[in-house]
Amino acid sequence: MRCERFTLSGEAAELVRELRALVPGGESVSHAVAEIIAKVRSEGDRAVLDYTREFDGAEPASLQVGDGELAAAAELLDPRLRRSLDTAIANVRDVASATHRDTVTVELETHRIHLRSEPVARAAIYVPGGRAPYPSTVVMGVVPAQVAGVKEVVVCTPPARDGRVPAVILAACRLAGAAEVYPMGGAQAIAALAYGTESVEPVDLIVGPGNLYVQEAKRQVFGQVGIDGFAGPSDLVIIVDAAADAELAALDLLAQAEHGPGTLVVAISTSRPLLETLAGRLEEAPDPGAVAALVEVGELDQALAVSERFAPEHLELMGAGAEGLASRVSRAGALFVGPQSATAFGDYIAGSNHILPTQGAARFASGLTPAQFQRTMAEVRVRAGGALAREAVPLARAEGFELHARSMEARIGDNQRP
Repeated sequence: MRCERFTLSGEAAELVRELRALVPGGESVSHAVAEIIAKVRSEGDRAVLDYTREFDGAEPASLQVGDGELAAAAELLDPRLRRSLDTAIANVRDVASATHRDTVTVELETHRIHLRSEPVARAAIYVPGGRAPYPSTVVMGVVPAQVAGVKEVVVCTPPARDGRVPAVILAACRLAGAAEVYPMGGAQAIAALAYGTESVEPVDLIVGPGNLYVQEAKRQVFGQVGIDGFAGPSDLVIIVDAAADAELAALDLLAQAEHGPGTLVVAISTSRPLLETLAGRLEEAPDPGAVAALVEVGELDQALAVSERFAPEHLELMGAGAEGLASRVSRAGALFVGPQSATAFGDYIAGSNHILPTQGAARFASGLTPAQFQRTMAEVRVRAGGALAREAVPLARAEGFELHARSMEARIGDNQRP
């Protein structure tokens, strides 16, 4: 596995730019994605099937999976795997439900604002494929959508070589409650979901992780549909102090590297011997196409400064000194504290969501929650229009909107006019 080494000698921001440059960004595929979207918009199903044949080496019999196939997959699921999925679904639902609020009412002196959260009507969950099926992503996407009240939750995922969706994905879709499943992936799937084809009804919102093509396609169709944000190739930062278990840190770095090309895993420590131990483990490991970086810093405060600039998708704090930084962390998609808190638990079953902001987007974005599937609408009920108008009219006239002013003045009774 490729392993790069760094020493912080200047500003954290400059080091983070070097770290981010180790893997490609979305701009590298922008032109190719635009061509794919344009073709799907003009040719519909035919373009989706052509690209599926070209990129996935598969030719689905249909662009939608039948209900009978979904039911059969759930029935035939291995009991132990069924229990794992059921536990993951329950935990994700419990955490998602705890963050969910339908309404908020604010009472003011002259009026009331009632903030109503309304779910989108139709949402799509993109589930990556290619290297392996990801039933966990089905759970992470479908369950928060259901908690939010979305009526039609659909899933799309690249088909296997035989043109079919892997049975474990179909079973997860049935158990989690997806309404429709489409055997299609890549930028062509995002275009089909955004604009619709003969077989695919367009959606209001697309969420989910994927490669650079998928995430760049989401960016390009934003505005036609909503998106959750950029959830591209994975990244992990581990801040590990000298007393931590190097083998656990190495395993967590290697586990995240399993996501393959474009993945970036970073270990930051004040201990050169520990970093040397990690280097040996990483360099001897099979190469999944991911990149590892080992960063030596003079003190743990510097490690935190690098992490805050990096804004990782996942951040682990290992060792008593590193764990003491937890309350000061403000930029991470998900934070895992202590030697037992492997990122892998968050990927599968802890209940926190694994659809998280990548490429530094944790500076301004959050992991997937029911809130992303809803829009908030303000319902305004004014009781004392005259009093409110007297306060607002000068502002309207200052902006040059005379008719706005008159509209509000009309709510002032004759005996109330100044």
